[in-house]
Amino acid sequence: MPGSSKYGSRASSRAVPGRFVSDIFREIDEELRRDNLLQLWKKYGRYVIAGAIVVFVIAGGYVAWRQHQLSERKALSARYFGAVSMIGANKDADAAKLFADLATTGGGYAMLARFEQAALLAETGDKAGAIAIYDSIATSNVDSEFRHLAVLLSVMRGLPDTDAKAVAARLGPLTQSGNPWRPTALELIAAADLKAGDKPAALKAYKELADDLAAPEGLRSRAAEMAAALAQ
Repeated sequence: MPGSSKYGSRASSRAVPGRFVSDIFREIDEELRRDNLLQLWKKYGRYVIAGAIVVFVIAGGYVAWRQHQLSERKALSARYFGAVSMIGANKDADAAKLFADLATTGGGYAMLARFEQAALLAETGDKAGAIAIYDSIATSNVDSEFRHLAVLLSVMRGLPDTDAKAVAARLGPLTQSGNPWRPTALELIAAADLKAGDKPAALKAYKELADDLAAPEGLRSRAAEMAAALAQ
């Protein structure tokens, strides 16, 4: 057993210096890294600080812009609903002016304001002015739903003075399957044909509307009654 003790003692004496040398190299490596970081900071630290400042400025500017946008939307909302409230308070003229202003500066409320402005003009007897607004919306670069609604309202306002063929030509695209305004467009076409004395064309339009399962029940029932009356 003395031999085992002797060899174990030698192994231990070799292991300790090895760990000691490893620790020294690790400390030297850490010092070198620390020195490199210090050198890098001295060389590029000001750029890091400048970059951080830019990031904070951009972030602050974005937050301020979002707050400004929210404030503007609230202000526009207040103006729009303020104009709507004027309609029922015998202030139609003031409401029309406010809607006209919102139509050009109202942001997300501009389109709604244009429709409201046109409706007010029509109710106060300025049918031509209302139709002009609807027609301008119909030819503008907005969603098709708004453009088709504008066409529909324009035809409705001008129906008493519009030729049946002109009505059919304008409303034809709205009668395509899937168009949300199809039922109303078909009813207007039928009414124009009936006004022109073309009962077969009116009967055809009313039947088509009565058989349209996607149409509101009220419109289908009314169309069915008209078709039954014209078929007699």
